[in-house]
Amino acid sequence: RSEALAKAAAVRKARSELIEQIRKGSVSLAQVLERADKEDLVKKTKVAAVIKALPGIGPVKAAKLMDEADIPVDRRIGGLGSRQRAALLEALTN
Repeated sequence: RSEALAKAAAVRKARSELIEQIRKGSVSLAQVLERADKEDLVKKTKVAAVIKALPGIGPVKAAKLMDEADIPVDRRIGGLGSRQRAALLEALTN
């Protein structure tokens, strides 16, 4: 049980570091989507958390972007389809 708790704490710490990198702008959304194909940690991160962490995007704009791309609020990065990924990238580059 203590091993599981330690593993969960390590995953939470790594995920918060990823979110912080996104917040600082050192990792882009395109890079996050690319990493999701290889890394379980990124794959299991919630889309809403990643979008809200992007510079210049708050909760309201994040909700609007997710609604326009037809992404449910509780969706994780690994669960995004190719059209949803493309719609997100396009909305954020405009």
